[in-house]
Amino acid sequence: MEIGIVGKPNVGKSTFFEAATLAGAEIANYPFTTIDANKGMGYLRAKCPHVELNVQCQPNNSTCLDGTRFVPVELLDVAGLVPDAHSGKGLGNKFLDDIRQAKMLIHVVDISGSTDAEGNPVDPGTHDPADDVVFLEKEMDYWMKGIIMKEWYKISRMAESQGKKLESLLYDKLTGLGINIHQIIESLHHLDFGEKYTKWTDDQLLELASDLRSRSKPLIIAANKADRVEEESIENLITSAGDYTVIPTCAEAELALRRADKAGMIRYRPGGGDFEMVDEGNLNSAQIKGLERIREVLDRFGSTNIQKTLETAAYDLLDLIVVYPVEDEHKFTDKDGRVLPDAHLVRSGSNAKDLAYKVHTDLGDNFIRAIDCKTNRTIGADHELKDGDVVKIHANA
Repeated sequence: MEIGIVGKPNVGKSTFFEAATLAGAEIANYPFTTIDANKGMGYLRAKCPHVELNVQCQPNNSTCLDGTRFVPVELLDVAGLVPDAHSGKGLGNKFLDDIRQAKMLIHVVDISGSTDAEGNPVDPGTHDPADDVVFLEKEMDYWMKGIIMKEWYKISRMAESQGKKLESLLYDKLTGLGINIHQIIESLHHLDFGEKYTKWTDDQLLELASDLRSRSKPLIIAANKADRVEEESIENLITSAGDYTVIPTCAEAELALRRADKAGMIRYRPGGGDFEMVDEGNLNSAQIKGLERIREVLDRFGSTNIQKTLETAAYDLLDLIVVYPVEDEHKFTDKDGRVLPDAHLVRSGSNAKDLAYKVHTDLGDNFIRAIDCKTNRTIGADHELKDGDVVKIHANA
């Protein structure tokens, strides 16, 4: 489940990525610092079922801190996008290539208005961050339209004259963009341009591309550098962004906190609203002053909101839930005796068989039944899973 972190250069995109992952992305104050896509693991907070089940968990693919499970999700930090990227300007082709399989996008925007359309530094407040939201949509729409146009003459004629389903023909061409057949069917039904496919105009194809983009690449806006602006600037972006969720973020503060925690200077938990200095006597005055400035940020926003952005993206926009497969339904262990070892992210509405396939293809192919370990009830393949479920899967050997 890959989440792409996107935006123009020099808005704090790579800082956001490293703050969320501590993956060591290169960070600098000039365009195109990120050339090759960086991959790393962010973590989503979830309530660990060990508290409810009164056992001590032994996480394998995740971490548990005082009853909070940190569940991994893959993040992708891609090259900065500039206007006319769909025509190959800047690193446009590489950017658009990198986000093909992303299930959703976090668009990092410089809310302070201190970077121009191409990511060059300008005086704060001289660039409207709302323009960046529009330009990202435009670049992705034209990119997707270009892919559709390459085969449109052929597939529109096949659909019109040979009676082949347009959605199937489009799916064959667009599956590499992470677009599924259901999204294509929904777009075609919503737009309803008629069945004279060869007569569809350029504007209609652009509208199709835009609709497919919004369905296949849902987007949330991280209004970064929020500590540098007044509330009015944040409210203006929220108004301009329309239906998009806008979350004010402070990536530099989060990165500083995570580094300080890693160095043993403070105790800090990602997403927390405060931190504790471990040994203030060993910190110099500049370090203490810097940490106190960050505490003011936390007081203002409740947190740096990096964690909040990830979780809003995953839980609200992607509608993910966390489930825990085990092999022993009584002890809640895997084959190695570890208690509640693995936490898996699945779409809300997923069933027991979907989870079986998530764990291993053979389990899905040979699925017999499953057990809801919290209730000890047998459940079938179509049983819809709930957030926090602990499930034992039975399959033929």
